[in-house]
Amino acid sequence: MALTRDFWRGRRVLLTGHTGFKGAWAARWLTRLGVTVYGFALPPDTDPSLHTQLKTPLAGEWLADLRDAAAVREALTDSRPDIVLHLAAQALVPASYRDPVSTWTSNVIGTINLLEAMRHYPQPLTAVIVTTDKVYANNESGAAFPEDAPLGGDDPYSASKAATEIATHSWVKSFFAGRHKVGTARAGNVIGGGDWSADRLIPDIVRAAQKQESVILRRPEATRPWQHVLDPVYGYLLYAEALHVQKPGLPKSLNFGPLDDQSITVGEIATSLTKAFGAPAWRHEPRSELAEKGVLALDARKAAAALGWQPQFATQAALNATVTWYRDWLAGSDAAVLTDRQIAAFEDGL
Repeated sequence: MALTRDFWRGRRVLLTGHTGFKGAWAARWLTRLGVTVYGFALPPDTDPSLHTQLKTPLAGEWLADLRDAAAVREALTDSRPDIVLHLAAQALVPASYRDPVSTWTSNVIGTINLLEAMRHYPQPLTAVIVTTDKVYANNESGAAFPEDAPLGGDDPYSASKAATEIATHSWVKSFFAGRHKVGTARAGNVIGGGDWSADRLIPDIVRAAQKQESVILRRPEATRPWQHVLDPVYGYLLYAEALHVQKPGLPKSLNFGPLDDQSITVGEIATSLTKAFGAPAWRHEPRSELAEKGVLALDARKAAAALGWQPQFATQAALNATVTWYRDWLAGSDAAVLTDRQIAAFEDGL
């Protein structure tokens, strides 16, 4: 199902996390749709940074911390959005072990500050609050989690995102009924060109190839619901549109993940991509202090039924598109040209 261009053209959107990997792709696509985009996020924390490389034109930008409640209120008041897309987060499991308090305050208190600003905002708003596939109580049975599965989370990142879901539900039930339209979105492990984050598989492989070093894997046997970044961003936009027009029967939470094989391991992807980038073979170095779930899968059939959403990339196609982006960038191509080309091809396929 294609996005409704007439719906998006001229809309005002406040996008949190626009300086991050997924946020940079979202900002780029929104501007292509004719949206007036305002960004709220911390400054980019990687060099290179896709946000910096793309130079996407924004109507306004707040480089601030979500834990600064006054800055959040100012951004919401001054941007006067129709729609809020909340992507900002401390999104890395290893970082959550290093600094659990910051992870919890960023993800939970930061989101509550946004919800509170919305509570006092005088006009109706539509918001998609993005969490993660890791919000579920994962017993590693291998079964794909539907949206009504119990929430949980053992590591600080996963637990903070489950708490974010509970906080959002509370504000919706307590304060937003009949005024703001809010849904939470849970996406799988996202890949794609322009991700330069630490402790993520594909950026680590690209960096290893540049240095001709072996990438180190913590859990090569782990499986994840891998998906190209454009698939969940497409889902968030479809979800926001459906919430805004109050589509009947719309779920208040939706999973966005691959509908094909979700049993591909970290090691299998690393083997394929180290060859593709000409990097040495990967090495396994377990880190017992970073306990992570080995098996994770999402049931995304509800998004398909409720929104007509279908991922455009099978897992191998997502990997191929990611390799193409990085290879072309390493060969000297402009990041904005590469990103626009893949967005245009995605739109053509809808």
